[in-house]
Amino acid sequence: MRRTRILTAVLALAAGLLAGTPPALAADSTRTAIAADTYTWKNARVDGGGFVPGIVFNRSEKNLAYARTDIGGAYRWVESSKTWTPLLDSVGWDDWGHTGVASLASDSVNPDRVYAAVGTYTNSWDPGNGAILRSSDRGASWQKTDLPFKLGGNMPGRGMGERLAIDPNKNSVLYLGAPSGKGLWRSTDSGATWSQVANFPNVGNYVQDPSDTSGYASDNQGIVWVTFDERTGTSGNATQTIYVGVADKDNAVYRSTDGGASWSRLAGQPTGYLAHKGVLDTVNGYLYITYSDKGGPYDGGKGRLLRYATSTGTWTDISPVAEADTYYGFSGLSVDRQDPGTVMATAYSSWWPDTQIFRSTDSGATWTKAWDYTSYPNRSDRYTMDVSSSPWLTWGANPSPPEQSPKLGWMTEALEIDPFDSDRMMYGTGATVYGTENLTNWDSGSQFTVKPMVQGLEETAVNDLAAPPSGGAQLFSALGDIGGFRHTDLTKVPAMMYTQPNFTTTTSLDFAETNPNTVVRVGNLDSGPHIAFSTDNGANWFGGTDPSGVSGGGTVAAASDGSRFVWSPEGTGVQYATGFGSSWAASSGIPAGAIVESDRVDAKTFYGFKSGKFYVSTDGGATFTASAATGLPSGDSVRFKAVSGTKGDVWLAGGATDGAYGLWHSTNGGTSFTKLSNVEQADAIGFGKAATGASYQTLYTSAKIGGVRGIFRSTDQGSTWTRINDDAHEWGWTGASITGDPRVYGRVYVSTNGRGVIYGDSSDAGGGDGGGGTDPTPTPTGACAVTYKITNQWSGGFQADVQLSNTGSSAWSSWSLGWAFPGGQTIGQLWNAEYTQSGSAVTAKNVTWNANVAAGSSVSFGFTGNWSGTNTKPTAFKLGDQSCTVL
Repeated sequence: MRRTRILTAVLALAAGLLAGTPPALAADSTRTAIAADTYTWKNARVDGGGFVPGIVFNRSEKNLAYARTDIGGAYRWVESSKTWTPLLDSVGWDDWGHTGVASLASDSVNPDRVYAAVGTYTNSWDPGNGAILRSSDRGASWQKTDLPFKLGGNMPGRGMGERLAIDPNKNSVLYLGAPSGKGLWRSTDSGATWSQVANFPNVGNYVQDPSDTSGYASDNQGIVWVTFDERTGTSGNATQTIYVGVADKDNAVYRSTDGGASWSRLAGQPTGYLAHKGVLDTVNGYLYITYSDKGGPYDGGKGRLLRYATSTGTWTDISPVAEADTYYGFSGLSVDRQDPGTVMATAYSSWWPDTQIFRSTDSGATWTKAWDYTSYPNRSDRYTMDVSSSPWLTWGANPSPPEQSPKLGWMTEALEIDPFDSDRMMYGTGATVYGTENLTNWDSGSQFTVKPMVQGLEETAVNDLAAPPSGGAQLFSALGDIGGFRHTDLTKVPAMMYTQPNFTTTTSLDFAETNPNTVVRVGNLDSGPHIAFSTDNGANWFGGTDPSGVSGGGTVAAASDGSRFVWSPEGTGVQYATGFGSSWAASSGIPAGAIVESDRVDAKTFYGFKSGKFYVSTDGGATFTASAATGLPSGDSVRFKAVSGTKGDVWLAGGATDGAYGLWHSTNGGTSFTKLSNVEQADAIGFGKAATGASYQTLYTSAKIGGVRGIFRSTDQGSTWTRINDDAHEWGWTGASITGDPRVYGRVYVSTNGRGVIYGDSSDAGGGDGGGGTDPTPTPTGACAVTYKITNQWSGGFQADVQLSNTGSSAWSSWSLGWAFPGGQTIGQLWNAEYTQSGSAVTAKNVTWNANVAAGSSVSFGFTGNWSGTNTKPTAFKLGDQSCTVL
């Protein structure tokens, strides 16, 4: 099964890709007008699709629970709908690493507060440091404190924890266990500031693989959990006894009995193992610890489970099976707070034949198993599985006993019994969140039911997307870890991922433009073909034949009529074939590893790109010729596509901040390209249905335009752009793929690296961007208020947001806001409004879509500008001739 997580962002982000401080905008004789549209954003439902290493229930409020993912952000449980709601979609492009959540903590003193320790990699793959995000509204909004070190939400050991913990008696005190030898950290002001606990004696020493030169498996996994003994404090006074787990096989657990002033190794503890989790039963006075010989989440060959009596210092080995009989480590651990003698633990690294879950109702003296053998290979299960809501969890498999499909799970490092309901338990796997609501059936001898409890939690990493112009499929997706799906209804979970063959990761796919029943996909597989074909619009598939040397999927292109294919796999050079790939021949004139695409009109024309060079074939991929085009990005962080309906119409996006970067257009089959001057950076390009009255397809791009990173749309071949996402919907890194829908105007599909396939629908049903102001100058009635906020500032430049609120009793049908800059500032680019500036005086008018402002509502726009001397805020604003209150 799936033992690793896709590193899409790592593979795609060049070293110089992410910008730091925004540059001052260069002077331009023409102003780029960035309008905006109101979009509704949803996921194309898959439900799950990735590893959930942590589930956290609040201990004082019923039904308040959170889940953390390794690359896809954090979620809060919504009891009324039995779904999860995402909490970190506001993480932007430059902070993409903050979608990896290393730990979560929910405040039981003030349940509105929640904290997340974020950062994806501790090595060079993530250029940014980690951060602590803190929220006072259950994750609806966040404040951020940057840390002086990195965190590893997607690093080895990520299932241990929780690394972040709140003092249950004095909730302004938090502790954070850091990786990479950075030690134990403490905050005394509710997470706003942090300092290292200088006297903590052990920063950890365990690494998965010291020989790994990338720094991924060779990182010190550090300090992995913090647990408070709430009995040793009173409300408002710091808890005195604190236990800390350290990634050190000889010194795994430390304790402080004086509120963190001093620390000592817990006497008598076992050695030779890592303490994955430490959970305290304060009623009976037991600290339970699950141990493994490895850090997980996918490795671990031996394990133990120990109970420590806090009053006597006595250790008792309560392992559910003898150490000699384990071939796995223990990790998932929970105490039933309604019945504290009940304890559960998981054999997280039992890959075959299945994971195991253990349960004790007598504080670990005796145990029962979720399943056991009757007579090998037959087994008896204490549970039934119902995956009807996510049927793909069977993987279409029909294994021989003792394996079953669906599996109970794998990588099961998170297991939690609801502290208010002994019948509800949730646990994370490498693919989903499972749970039950009749858990106590286990004890009565009847079966309990396990179902996915994952709706709303979307965690796939997206490599490629394709929306065909006809057929039953609305969308094809190429995904990491679970292959990908054919969506015929975006609101429903597909019955199965692609099978025959079932790639672990699909890297690229394409359909024949004029014959969309023909579809091709390529991907990674331990054994078997790396290419597959469909002749019925992706409903059924059959494997092709690999040419010699293929080791991975690479990229693939289908001829416009489906008569031939060009494939650039990993491990060998570019290949071409007529028919369905029963035999392949090497293409000449194009280097190995090139990205390949097809012309969408001429069935014999294919294109390629590698290291700054564009390549063209006019003989079906047999021979390629390097184009004379210059000025293209020198690296390989590039994506390009040809437009349907016009031969030789190609758009290319990509580059890096240390070289050429942006969006290019060719109308002559790549012989030459023109760079769009109004696009500063672009990373993916796609096309969708043309706007009403337009003759050219709508463009969509993940780009930086007018100093703003976002998802943009153009209905006039890139002359003007509309930003269609907003600051609450950024999804970290969105550079792998984007496409519009050829059948629905305004619909766009956006790839993410861990938040699945996002699709957006426009409120602008007719089409057409920009949308001028309303004349004559509006004269709304009633009171108004303005908030002017500088959101970023650098040498010579700044960015600001303006919120205009209707505080009167009547609605506005249009608006015009005027002010004067006191420091000689000038606007460079403005979005969500039209503007004029004469000297210091500025007037911003509504665009079509945001003209109406109801009483009690507000409208916002933003801009980037230039300043020198001082950047003082304006002190007066007028709505027409009426003065507004300045907030």
